[in-house]
Amino acid sequence: MDTLAATTPTTGAPAAAALRKLYLVRFGFAAGWAALLFATASSLGPLSATLLVVYPLFDVACAVVDVRSAKVTGGPVRGLYANIALSAATGIALAVAAASGIPAVLRVWGVWAVTAGLVQLVVGVARRQLGGQWAMIASGAVSTLAGASFFAQAGRDDAALTSLAGYAFLGGVFFLVSAVRLGRATQKA
Repeated sequence: MDTLAATTPTTGAPAAAALRKLYLVRFGFAAGWAALLFATASSLGPLSATLLVVYPLFDVACAVVDVRSAKVTGGPVRGLYANIALSAATGIALAVAAASGIPAVLRVWGVWAVTAGLVQLVVGVARRQLGGQWAMIASGAVSTLAGASFFAQAGRDDAALTSLAGYAFLGGVFFLVSAVRLGRATQKA
């Protein structure tokens, strides 16, 4: 993460390059996390509970790195600060919810997915000029819908954590697509 924080873009192309690097890290993390959660999702044990708490905390760390870059470029930081607060609160709430079972976890994750998805959508729209943001906008919209489905799933007898693994992996794919698009945008600049 320190190498990401050291990037201080001052124009559109360096800002896009910094975001690209961050998005690639986020893809790698999401893919690895999803695989681990899927492997442990049959029950809510110590490993799966830890994974659930780690995911939003990783989101906090990424948002902090993103804020540092956005401040230098005059980019949108209010939404990023909102994301930091939401994700930090979610990490705490998931730690508490894990003691109550999978339905409680799905409810907390669902609320987070809806609110964080809306924030991601707003930040993506604000960053359109950097290029590659359509995937972030789509991801925010999908996250909002998925969050509602997690909340609904919590009330069913077959509530499971595996859907969270799929959600995280799909989110990672959106970050990868955006990173590729940002790479093309920086080559054209």
